[in-house]
Formats: sequence, C-alpha cells, structure tokens
Amino acid sequence: MRYFAFGSAIVLAGALCLAEPPSPAPKRSVKKTVKGTVKEAARTGGRTARDGAVTFGRSTEAFFTEGPSAARKTWKANAAKTKRTAKQGAAATKAAAEH
Repeated sequence: MRYFAFGSAIVLAGALCLAEPPSPAPKRSVKKTVKGTVKEAARTGGRTARDGAVTFGRSTEAFFTEGPSAARKTWKANAAKTKRTAKQGAAATKAAAEH
C-alpha cells in the first residue's frame, strides 16, 4: 500500500510538471478601466435623471387629468422602471470597473 501511494505521488508530480501553466488574462490599463467606469457611471446618472424627470412629468399630468390616485399609480409604475434602469446601470458600471 505504501508503494502505491508513493508511485501515485510521483505520477501526479510528473503530470503537474508537464502541464502548461495558465496564462494570465490580459489586463486593461488603469487609464482605460477608469475611463470606462466613469463613462458607465455618467450614462447611468443621465438615464436615471431622465427617467426621474419623465416620472415627475407623467405623474403631474395624471394628477391634473385623472386625480391623485392615478398620479400615485403612475408614479409607482415609473419609479419601478427608474429603479430597474439604475440597477442595470450599476451592474454595467461594476462590470466596467472589474475589466
């Protein structure tokens, strides 16, 4: 039993020596990473600001045309869309920062 374990260890060590080491993934320069991250963050901010303004406008219109309950319903629906946009933008910004 002892010889079997020793022989297996030699075979394993030999296989590891012959195996090609993994090549490191090419890294982007820090400047490109920062630039991409800032671009994504600015896009996210712009999109959510736009969605917020649209939410306010639609809710105001609903308030004056259909009343407070319609305004509340419109506000919540548009706020959910803004939240989804912000979450997607956050994921894109995080991905840009990691690459």
